[in-house]
Amino acid sequence: MNKVLITGHQNPDTDTITSAISFSYLQNSLGKNTEAVALGTPNEETQFALDYFKINAPRIISRASDETKDIILVDHNEFQQSISDIEELNILAVIDHHRIANFHTSVPLYYRAEPVGCTQTIILKMYKENSVDIPPAIAGLMLSGIISDTLLFKSPTCTQEDINAAQELAKIAGIEAEKYGLDFLKAGTNLSNKSAEELISLDAKSFEVNGNKIRVAQVNTIDYDDVFSKKDSIEDTISKEINTQGYNLFLLVITNILDSDSKILAMGNAASAAEKAFGVKLSNGEAILKGVVSRKKQIIPQITEALS
Repeated sequence: MNKVLITGHQNPDTDTITSAISFSYLQNSLGKNTEAVALGTPNEETQFALDYFKINAPRIISRASDETKDIILVDHNEFQQSISDIEELNILAVIDHHRIANFHTSVPLYYRAEPVGCTQTIILKMYKENSVDIPPAIAGLMLSGIISDTLLFKSPTCTQEDINAAQELAKIAGIEAEKYGLDFLKAGTNLSNKSAEELISLDAKSFEVNGNKIRVAQVNTIDYDDVFSKKDSIEDTISKEINTQGYNLFLLVITNILDSDSKILAMGNAASAAEKAFGVKLSNGEAILKGVVSRKKQIIPQITEALS
C-alpha cells in the first residue's frame, strides 16, 4: 500500500504538527498507511507538548514527490504555505479551519473545513464519527493544539465547540487544561536566545492581496521588550526579506499572552495599510493593537480589506 504523508504548513506551530500526528493515528487505525511529517522544526511550545506526552516529533521534509504521490493537508490549504512540490502531488484530503484561497486540484478530494478555533476540534469529531478511541498521549497533543490556537480560550477564534473539545480531551489525557495550558504557553515565550531571523520566521505566513505580497509573522511573549530590544536587528532582517522576497508589507505581530493585546511592527511600501486596517497611527513603524491576538480573525481580514 502506497504511503500517504500528512503535513501541516511551513513554519509549523503546535496545531499544525499535532494535527498531523493525531490525524495520522486516526487514519492508520482505519487501515490506511500514513505518516505524519513536518515542514520545519517544532518550536519550544510544541516541543514542550511532545516531551510532556512522550511523543517523538515528526520527520522533517522539504519535498514529498520523491517518496510518494499522495498527501493530506492539515491546518492549511493555501499552496504558498504548503510543501514546496505541492503542485506535483495528489491531495487526498484537507482538514482545516482557515479561509480557502489559492487552492485547486485536478480530481475530487475529501475537504473538511469548519469555522472553529483549531483543527484538532474537527479531528476529534472525526475520531467519534469513526468510533476510534484516542490514546491519552494523543489526546494531550490534541488539547495542546486547541490551547495554542485559542490562547487558552481567550482568542476571538475560540468557539464553544473548542472549549467542549478541550474539556473532553483533558479528561482523556488525565490533566487539568488550565494549569497545563499556562505552563505550555509560557514555554513558547522564551525568546531570549532567538535571533532576529528566528523571531520573524517562528510562525509566519504569506498571503497575496490585490497584487500585494504580504508576510505576517507572529510571536507570543509576556514582555514586549523581549522582542523590541532587538528592533534594529529585526528591522535589518525584515528589510532583507522585503528586498529578496518582494513583500509589499511585512507585519510582525508580538502578542502578550497575559494581557491579550499585541504590538505590531509594519514595514514595506504598503505599511500604511496597517494604519487603515487597525485604525492606528504608526510611530517608528510600531503600534499597539488592544485586544488583538488572532492573526486569522483580527489581522488578515482587516489587512485584506485595507488593501482591496
